[in-house]
Amino acid sequence: MMIMGHRGAAALEPENTLLSIARAIEIGVDALEIDVRLSKDKEIVVIHDSSVDRTTNGTGPVGSYTLEEIKKLDAGKGERIPTLQEVIDLIGNKVRLVIELKEEGIEKRVVELIKKNGFEDNVYVISFWHEVVKAAKEMDKRIKTGILLVGCPVDACIATRAYADALVMKYNFVNRKFVEIAHEEGLKVFIWNIDDEHLLGPYVDMGVDGIGSNDPRVLVEYFR
Repeated sequence: MMIMGHRGAAALEPENTLLSIARAIEIGVDALEIDVRLSKDKEIVVIHDSSVDRTTNGTGPVGSYTLEEIKKLDAGKGERIPTLQEVIDLIGNKVRLVIELKEEGIEKRVVELIKKNGFEDNVYVISFWHEVVKAAKEMDKRIKTGILLVGCPVDACIATRAYADALVMKYNFVNRKFVEIAHEEGLKVFIWNIDDEHLLGPYVDMGVDGIGSNDPRVLVEYFR
């Protein structure tokens, strides 16, 4: 079972910041899920929304800021929006990294950075943009990938068509039969996000391969 900290430890620290990521590692996660977008000058920055409004003291689209400009924004508790390189530097080989690509056209830059850091065996690249996932896998078959889903597909073929290794699904759309079918197809099933320990039992019993949480303490304490 892979315990994933969603945006680091988003319930405890400002999401997608180095502080949040460090807190999740301290708690004892196996993997960290982060979101990436491109700045105006095509640097890979770690932020979920298409604008900086909700998570910083700035306003406007992420893509309207250069990296230098975006680094001046306060992302909470004095934290700055990190780059993907800064996250990789922080985590090293301590945990696996799950990188959600939030926009089209970012996959080439992300794969280049993964390869530059020799991170091919320590990462999952995931997205709701399934064509982007397919493109990332075509660039380097060593990189594990996953497609994000909110609903439940008819079968697992949706993942295999995207050359994906995993289905990354909202937990309440997953049942035992689907997990069994996915496993028969050689696919992992990761679910997001459970923050209440009382919800965990059925998903552990049905054999999902990974669970994400905004408060990874819930997962770590459960499995202890």
